Amino acid sequence: MTEITFTPSAPGYWADANVSQEDWNSAKWQLKNRISSLADIEKHLTLCEEERAGILLTGTKLATAVTPHYFNLIHPTDPNCPMRRQVIPRIEETHTDPSELADPCGEDSHMPVPGLVHRYPDRVLFLVTDRCAAYCRYCTRSRVVSGVSDQKLETQWDAAIEYLKKTPQVRDVLLSGGDPLLFSDAKLEKLLSKLHAIPHIQFIRIGSRIPIFLPQRITPELCAMLKKFHPLFLSIHTNHPAELTSEVRDALGRLADAGVVMGNQSVLLDRVNDSVEVQKELVQKLLMCRVRPYYLYQGDLIQGTAHLRTGISKGIEIIEGLRGHTSGYAIPQYVVDAPGGGGKIPVNPQYVVESNTEHTILRNYEGKEFTYPEAKPSKIVR
Repeated sequence: MTEITFTPSAPGYWADANVSQEDWNSAKWQLKNRISSLADIEKHLTLCEEERAGILLTGTKLATAVTPHYFNLIHPTDPNCPMRRQVIPRIEETHTDPSELADPCGEDSHMPVPGLVHRYPDRVLFLVTDRCAAYCRYCTRSRVVSGVSDQKLETQWDAAIEYLKKTPQVRDVLLSGGDPLLFSDAKLEKLLSKLHAIPHIQFIRIGSRIPIFLPQRITPELCAMLKKFHPLFLSIHTNHPAELTSEVRDALGRLADAGVVMGNQSVLLDRVNDSVEVQKELVQKLLMCRVRPYYLYQGDLIQGTAHLRTGISKGIEIIEGLRGHTSGYAIPQYVVDAPGGGGKIPVNPQYVVESNTEHTILRNYEGKEFTYPEAKPSKIVR
């Protein structure tokens, strides 16, 4: 069995710039020194024509920005490097398929208040910022994230809080955006306090890629603040095992020690994580970081992302390749977020061979079939 290892990111390409360990470990330094221009990227990467053309056109739809921590994981010459495909623009982003949508999940049509999406009966999505530490090229909200597109995120904070106070069926609030963990401790605590004070809200979730892009942000002070608001859940976003560096492992450990329950959401991406081998290494590494693999998403029909999407059959193949070959805790739920706002639909391999009133024939991960007798109708009058 291959040993699971966690490799540090620091300081990599920045060694020649005499970056101190203190600066490297500072979230403020990481954000200030994000790589965002063609000149900066070309200092460290040999770009292919498609990448160079994509970077020249960036800024009309979704900005380019990569933290030094994450940039160190990118192969300097291979355009098919899994991390590189996630954050470096390509000219294919300008190609739009007729099936693609600006708002693939139908969020804008489910906003009772600007910035608050109420699509499921008992939970809401609260879009609290349009900024991230780095920008994923397949971003579901590229229409509003990063501040460069025509559509802007205009969250009405007071109206959103009032709506939540007056809507008792809401028991679960997910903070997302953008990335809520870019907020200062004080600003985030103020928001969490307001939500925590609403009696019918049972728990709060935060969706964040900060632990992966900017693990330096996960300070002991942040974790101590988050600990005040249990039950608190954090959905992190990791797509490839190489993203789980030793710095990320330690950041996730601080969150786990603070009692934050963590699940991972991956997006199935072409030439990034579209194999059983990569997914198996990823989910097993996540468990070592005390993170439960939660969802594996089929790529949303976002405009300009066809070059990153796989077929649904690939996702089914991966789930089937994991089932029985790794811990049940390690297997995420593969879902398609139905285009236009239909919500998450689970997609699984077919394990039911035949089913009738007498029995169900099931297939296991080895392809063997087993018969399970159906329960007989009860004769007891209820």
